[in-house]
Amino acid sequence: MQITAAVVRSQGADFTIEQLELDELRHNEVRVRLVATGICHTDAIVRDGVYPTPLPAVLGHEGAGIVEAIGDSVTSVAPGDHVVLAAAYCGHCKRCRRGEMAYCENLFAADFGGRRLDGSTALSKDGEAISSHFFGQSSFATYANVVEESVVKVNPDVPLEHLGPLGCGINTGAGTVLNELKPEIGSSLAVFGAGAVGSAAIMAAKVADCSIVVAIDIHDSRLELARELGATHVINSLTEDVAARLREITGDAGIDYVVDTTARPELLRQAAEAIGVRGTIALVGAAKPGTEVAFEIGASLVKGWTFKTVVQGSSVPQVFIPQLIQLWQEGRFPFEKLVQNYELSQINEGFADSKSGVTVKPVIVF
Repeated sequence: MQITAAVVRSQGADFTIEQLELDELRHNEVRVRLVATGICHTDAIVRDGVYPTPLPAVLGHEGAGIVEAIGDSVTSVAPGDHVVLAAAYCGHCKRCRRGEMAYCENLFAADFGGRRLDGSTALSKDGEAISSHFFGQSSFATYANVVEESVVKVNPDVPLEHLGPLGCGINTGAGTVLNELKPEIGSSLAVFGAGAVGSAAIMAAKVADCSIVVAIDIHDSRLELARELGATHVINSLTEDVAARLREITGDAGIDYVVDTTARPELLRQAAEAIGVRGTIALVGAAKPGTEVAFEIGASLVKGWTFKTVVQGSSVPQVFIPQLIQLWQEGRFPFEKLVQNYELSQINEGFADSKSGVTVKPVIVF
């Protein structure tokens, strides 16, 4: 069938709106009519060549839509179901079998390969192959053939226009706090970078009853929003000494938990200086290959602290995304405050607004 999609054709180029051919469903796929899809930083770094998805490609990995057809082996959804689309995973490796889908041993092939396992792509234009199945979906398009592992069935009473960001960014930030760090009631938590992922971590820290929640960013507008979402303190890292302020806020005890969404070595160094005894730093931000960070050893040794990387909030999407929807319905996770809607034709504007800080979470609504 003919579809409309945003295509990135070369490294760093703007997206172009094109008519493409979508091929027939495979046995393990679900055809989804997209209603909305979030714009995520991961889309930007793939567009810019940091991760090696073959171009030209249709990106997008925070889709929400309605099932139109299913392959003959699909059992989890039926035509007419409302779904959120999350990251793909193979389902059969050791990590997937242990319920650790976010750490699938075949993650790069499933999410960044741009092809099915048989080497085919679902998208083409006049015989030219266009990479598909980005995170199992490629949701910058009106329709997508999506692997079943990426599909999360949701209640049809919940507006699909709101749900796309739950597929990656919001899931990552909230899951890092609630699934991986699991902070104790009354503990302290700092978030470096108050974009969509960081804002989700702030809301999750409030859900977890952290007594101190610190938001760190360079945009005062995002820091103001962070207070609205549950931050008890804010720090502008352009004008303040982050490590000193964190020690001051915690009475020199140091911060218990840090979620870093920036992957900036100088900020990670400051986080290490400010971490408390037995504290944990969780890195969720993506950096260019070869990026390194240095930590001072002597003072660090006696703290017994932990540094870890976290993927996709260590979540099982089919379990965690419905939980986030429940929190949202209860008024405890107001992620809609992050969102600004765009049309597909405005996709480049959405990316620019996200980079500049004008918009926390751009969402394309079809």
